[in-house]
Amino acid sequence: MSESIAKQTSPHVQPPPGRRPPFLVRHAKWVFIGPAVIVMILIMIYPLGYTLWMGFHEWFASSVVPPKFVGLDNYVRIFTDDARFWDAFWRTVYFTVLAISIQTVLGVGIALIFNRNFLGKGLVRTLFLFPMVATPVAIALVWMMMYNPVLGVLRYFLDIVGLPPVEWVSNRLLVIPALVIVDTWQWTPLITLMTLAGLSALPVEPYEAAVIDGASGWQILRYVTLPLLRPVIVVAVLFRSIDAIKTFDIIYVMTQGGPAFASETLNIYIFQTGFNYFHLGYASSLLIVLFIIVMSVSVLLIRFRRVDW
Repeated sequence: MSESIAKQTSPHVQPPPGRRPPFLVRHAKWVFIGPAVIVMILIMIYPLGYTLWMGFHEWFASSVVPPKFVGLDNYVRIFTDDARFWDAFWRTVYFTVLAISIQTVLGVGIALIFNRNFLGKGLVRTLFLFPMVATPVAIALVWMMMYNPVLGVLRYFLDIVGLPPVEWVSNRLLVIPALVIVDTWQWTPLITLMTLAGLSALPVEPYEAAVIDGASGWQILRYVTLPLLRPVIVVAVLFRSIDAIKTFDIIYVMTQGGPAFASETLNIYIFQTGFNYFHLGYASSLLIVLFIIVMSVSVLLIRFRRVDW
């Protein structure tokens, strides 16, 4: 009696001899993940494959003829006969390096401060994270008002210290640093948040040993804290580098690549090529080049993270 009850309640009941288990039982692992895999293929792999295919064709969105296969002509043109691409590339490098450098230093420094105990610590940390969750377009519009050389709040502060008004986004030399300030205000909290998570996971033993050996606070920071945080910092830099290379919304809302292409990064140039000039074939090849650049930066930073120092 007990054996029959055990067989009925057992989750591993074997089917009768000569009868195979149902299809769902035999292939449960594929049935459950199948829909998710199909969706991922449709929303990720298919657009990438279509963009890659379009990159080998010449086609204008306003044309009534189908895409024309041109092979590698688009890519040859990018690297040999497109000065605007190279200008946009170096502006992207300038914007990314400047933004990531400032944000990394500020983010790690602020995380070290927030890791200490002080009155109102929780409230200050919460308020500091607000820019990261704000809408980029709204942030760009607010900073546009602040940058206004006539009515902006920055004009008011410059008047207080006796300095002349500054054309922040209308000056070719200042437009990239002005955009970096906005990007830094929004995304420094991300590096701070990731660094705080790394600080909370650091082991106590190296600090105890450093204190016993008589190390100063600066020596502990330089030789203990920062080396232990290096993997976390590299991951934060990796995420921010990818985002900075692909920055579009803030730049487009504030300058649209101006003045005189002075803030036209690769993303802005690709957008202009595809949706203003309707040259979708060439824009697709530019997207593939941008994808390769992003992947190369990611691989380099991952290898840097694994290097033993």
